[in-house]
Amino acid sequence: MSERPKAMSQTRVVFEHLRTAIVDGRLLPGSKLNITALAEEIGVSAGAVREGLAMLEAEALVVSEPARGYRVSPVSAVELQDLVNARIEIEKLCLVEAIRHGDLAWEGGVVAASHRLSRIAERDAALPDRVNPEWAASHAEFHRALVAGCPNQWLLRMHEMLYQQSERYRQLSVPLAKVKRDVKAEHQALVDAVLGKDIRLAQELIEKHLGLTAQMLLNSPHLALSPAEIQAQSLNG
Repeated sequence: MSERPKAMSQTRVVFEHLRTAIVDGRLLPGSKLNITALAEEIGVSAGAVREGLAMLEAEALVVSEPARGYRVSPVSAVELQDLVNARIEIEKLCLVEAIRHGDLAWEGGVVAASHRLSRIAERDAALPDRVNPEWAASHAEFHRALVAGCPNQWLLRMHEMLYQQSERYRQLSVPLAKVKRDVKAEHQALVDAVLGKDIRLAQELIEKHLGLTAQMLLNSPHLALSPAEIQAQSLNG
């Protein structure tokens, strides 16, 4: 293996490792990211960590500070609302393109992803205030399947980035609020609209679906805390 592919592989390992830890809420907002410590922990070079952190910064999951290094990006109610508004607009555009260009394989993917998701409990049986990890993974695949027929790769990249950011807020917003909504019915309505090629209805439904989720997440106590307070709460909990 040449040196460049090896370096690229290490960078990707760092990127995936840290992105998962941030999105899952294991690396909390404001947490300092020590390059030397991370290199030892992951088993890669310091250069690979720096490159991986630069990739994460491009996705707004970490921020760099002059002479202070990298930290996990902070969270706030204002940022969440901006994030949701952006995600709604991007997802609406993706759905339009998917409905216009999607083929039978895309339709089959939507049906299969919907079926898998409907068979998995949303809440963790052992920790009912938390999302079931298996459901979270299937939920991500469902939303990807809805837009997979979109031929615009830039829209799909933005869709994925915004989805990851939204999942980070979901993981931080525990215990989850108990709200009166039928998520399965919301998902089925989306499936019916996209398979029925109803662009207007699909856009209305995705806006409502994401808006309801945002309202649930906005109730998170983390959004009223500073990064230092979040870290202290985690250590004490």
